[in-house]
Amino acid sequence: MRISLNWLRELVEIKLSPEELAETLTMAGFEVEDIEDRRTWANGVVVGKVLERQPHPNADKLSVCQVDIGAGETLNIVCGAANVKADIYVPVATTGTYLPNIDLKIKPAKLRGVPSQGMICSLKELGLPTDVDGIHIFTQENLPLGSDVRPLLGLDDVILDLTATANRADALSMVGVAREVAALTGGKLSIPEPGEVSISKNTGNLTLKIADTQACPAYIGTVIEQVKIAPSPEWLQQRLRAAGVRPISNVVDITNYVLLEWGQPLHAFDRDRLKSVASSENLSIGVRFANNGESLKTLDGQTRTLSTQNLLITANDKPVALAGVMGGEETEVHEGTQSLVLEAALFDSVAIRRSSRSVGLRSEASGRYERGVNRAELEIANRRALSLISELASGILVQQEIADTRPDPSTWSRSIALRLDRVNQILGPIDLGEDTGELQGQDVERILTALGCQLTPSREDSNHQPTWSVSVPPYRYRDLEREIDLIEEIARLYGYNRFCDTLPEKSEGGYLPLDEELIRKLRAFLRAEGLTELIHYSLVKPGEDRQIVLSNPLFAEYSALRNDLLSGLIDAFQYNLEQGNGSLNGFEIGQIFWREEDGLQETEALAGIIGGDRTVGKWSKSGREEPITWFEAKGTLESIFRQLALQVEFQPDCRDHRLHPGRTASLWIRGNRLGIFGQLHPQLRREKGLPDSVYVFQLDLDVLLDSLGEDEVLVPTFQPYSTYPASDRDIAFFAPVKISVSEIEKVITKAGKDLLESVELFDEYRGENVPEGQRSLAFRLIYRASDRTLTEAEVEPVHNKVREALVEKFGVNLRS
Repeated sequence: MRISLNWLRELVEIKLSPEELAETLTMAGFEVEDIEDRRTWANGVVVGKVLERQPHPNADKLSVCQVDIGAGETLNIVCGAANVKADIYVPVATTGTYLPNIDLKIKPAKLRGVPSQGMICSLKELGLPTDVDGIHIFTQENLPLGSDVRPLLGLDDVILDLTATANRADALSMVGVAREVAALTGGKLSIPEPGEVSISKNTGNLTLKIADTQACPAYIGTVIEQVKIAPSPEWLQQRLRAAGVRPISNVVDITNYVLLEWGQPLHAFDRDRLKSVASSENLSIGVRFANNGESLKTLDGQTRTLSTQNLLITANDKPVALAGVMGGEETEVHEGTQSLVLEAALFDSVAIRRSSRSVGLRSEASGRYERGVNRAELEIANRRALSLISELASGILVQQEIADTRPDPSTWSRSIALRLDRVNQILGPIDLGEDTGELQGQDVERILTALGCQLTPSREDSNHQPTWSVSVPPYRYRDLEREIDLIEEIARLYGYNRFCDTLPEKSEGGYLPLDEELIRKLRAFLRAEGLTELIHYSLVKPGEDRQIVLSNPLFAEYSALRNDLLSGLIDAFQYNLEQGNGSLNGFEIGQIFWREEDGLQETEALAGIIGGDRTVGKWSKSGREEPITWFEAKGTLESIFRQLALQVEFQPDCRDHRLHPGRTASLWIRGNRLGIFGQLHPQLRREKGLPDSVYVFQLDLDVLLDSLGEDEVLVPTFQPYSTYPASDRDIAFFAPVKISVSEIEKVITKAGKDLLESVELFDEYRGENVPEGQRSLAFRLIYRASDRTLTEAEVEPVHNKVREALVEKFGVNLRS
């Protein structure tokens, strides 16, 4: 908001320079983005009177003027403006004057052979907007010649471009900023209190019909007759221009002026035009939400199609304005307006924000309603506008109707308990020069009283520190809600820079939490296996079982939370294949969500997809892709588990319909289900156009991290290697196909006990000479002792135990 210091000085005593005031406001949370010192724009420009005007002898469009600036002798000035003439008062830039807005220094010159001793100025040359094409002519009579023009043009002013935070709706008004300056500097407030306005008849044909009192808790409609539309007085125009608002006419300018002064948006309707729209002499002003398909042409000339989110002002149920946003063109005030209906209303901030967004239209009014207009000063702002209309537009008030459903005024302020002990606990010590101290009770009382709060002492707390009950003023009702808000205000006004800077006494090196360290190590192992890390959105299409669906999604395609990572990986594989990037080997670590009877659940998972040829260079295979096998893909996982020192067991599984029922395994660690690994189902593969050999896995990261966090894994026990040779034995047998190799390895390992170092399957055969439903398996068993070379007599009994255990447990048919 642009703040005129001249205007502000009428509302509050200011002893600081513009730069000091800007620094004070910025440190208090109101950032001053720019200081516009208008005093430099016309420094050296004085009032002059054109005594005589003659045409230039050598140029048709130039004039030679004799100008008196009260300096003893008249100046000869060549002027190119068409509106220059004798006996007018004009701004004159004398020799040596610098005009920064046009970057021009006035020097003695000759124009087409005629000397010129200055320049008669237009408003544009002085940095002011104007519709006049030519020099500026003062309308005042008998101006003192040679006097400074800046007070006459409002250029004896400094403008602060101030930005308020979103919670400070009160700071979007001159009165609000004045209150803040008074609290910060101790200056005396002089806020105008408009007196009561008299209604001459208070009878008429205006009625109010507020359909939604929640969206519009208060509405004041005032009928004003015998209005004379004319330009506003110069002081009013100057204040509007300083605020960046273009003057239009006295009535419209007054509504804008009150908006800037009190932060209360107002709107003036032409009453005769309202009657024309309503097709009736009896006017019923209403507030309701629009119906789909209704339209309204707003003051900016655009016809807007409305929806049920738009709050409307209606005349006999016909739209005439977008409530709280912009008026309608059909009922705007114009040069021929003779009677008005002045609207002063409160609208719900959420309703105005939605309405403004739905039509893509923001205005000064909507910006204030969105933040929250002060409901306690609605009548004050309305009286201020009515008194100005009576004074400047000769309006006569004939009727006023009020629809008010606001809560009782006693509830417009709230009481908050405040403890001095808590204030000092939050804010810490203050800097007292050579010493430090704490905020005292009188500091708190002084600051909050300056903000307009009323403090009532309460009994001391358990630490014998004073406490207060703080009554918040109505204009700060929205942002002062809790004790911490009051503490923030105390710090802000006392000065953040007056509190001590404290650092930790001893700095210590940081460290990663164990889980994060393990996840980083896991990522490194996955990358080392040739997998690329992928990241997907947590939002997916709805339609899965136990899925959590959002109640306010941005898009229908992203309206549910994912309940696994596999779907995203499969889609990424398909996308990369379609884009010509080849088969994808990747992994992802992320959150998954699902719904259960006892509520919503969330956990972190690790998933991967493997389907690309892992070899580098295809020259040895004539450029052909070599599909990865199930065992190679499984080996990728086992390699990672081996590096993590985890013993993971694979068991057949067929519960996931997306995976091949005969090539899927569940993964287990010490009886805890870790996850799943398998090949994609042929039907899914055909639907998505994927190659045969695509494998996926998904692991529960919590189970994995719990296993990695155990002491024996984190701190592995050193085991010395044997310096003695090993003794190896092969064993081959026919075994039923339904018996897995892992079950067989378990039995062999248990029977071999301490002497058995390793077991490895090196051959599998099915076909001729193998019984139906069986397969031939061959294992190599390595026996070794750490303290001696094993003899045949020691190895053979153990090996026989292994053979017997296999026969007893599985009924195998030994071949060797």
